Amino acid sequence: MSTLLVAVSGALVAGGLLALVAGLVARPVPPARPRRAGTRRARLSPRTRMLAGIGLGIGVLVAVLTGWVIAVVIAPLALAGIPVLLAAPPAQREVARLEAMEEWVRTVAGTLGAGVGLEQALLRSLRSTPEPIKPEVTRLAGRLRARWRTEDALRAFADDLDDPTGDLIAANLALGARRRGGGLATVLGALAQSVGEDVRARREIESDRAKPRANARLITGITLSVLVFLSLSGNYIAPYGSPIGQVLLGSFLALYVGMLIWLRTMARGKPMPRFIGTSVRERAA
Repeated sequence: MSTLLVAVSGALVAGGLLALVAGLVARPVPPARPRRAGTRRARLSPRTRMLAGIGLGIGVLVAVLTGWVIAVVIAPLALAGIPVLLAAPPAQREVARLEAMEEWVRTVAGTLGAGVGLEQALLRSLRSTPEPIKPEVTRLAGRLRARWRTEDALRAFADDLDDPTGDLIAANLALGARRRGGGLATVLGALAQSVGEDVRARREIESDRAKPRANARLITGITLSVLVFLSLSGNYIAPYGSPIGQVLLGSFLALYVGMLIWLRTMARGKPMPRFIGTSVRERAA
């Protein structure tokens, strides 16, 4: 009974170390957003929950058959956590949204160049809006049809996009709505060219960031393969079967996970601050 208690304590210590490492990693504070009725909370994806459940079942089975109680903690964390740590960040989605913004701005600029008013140009652009930003442009068109002030609709549009480049687009459109000059099409064309250059730069940056992720995947794959091979051949891991050995094993694995988190943090870029929109105005107030 005392051995089981020590083993369970070791498992709890390992879990605590993992939580401590995850808590010490600095994360950018997300910008405050206006409260909405249906605010979504961060939830684990169905795939992650399924992997965690499978890992828990495997860990319980290993603990019952071998007495390695720490497997109840390690197995679900490994199956659910390692894919998350080694997965590529959502940079491709961000780049796709930037490309969609560039195409949409070019469409609006071309429509304005044909002598159409700004509001009508925004409404007509909905037909050819790229899919990554179509929900946001659809809401913008709905607000304009509901007789919102154009500037207010564009500020809400910037909040929907929630991107510094989207703020730049909305700011230029809002300035054009206020000035009602004839050079807005030219300004939007230059802005689309600038966004295109930003897209190319981000692609090059993400290509460089992918290198440490690939190294981490390779090292993790080799390490797991070696550990599985050693666990099935000989008595290499037998010392870790004792209560103290399980505590040490949990500590070593926690340090390894900490290194993976560190590598992922190195390959993550800091978001640029936003400067327009309802949420920014509320923070300034």
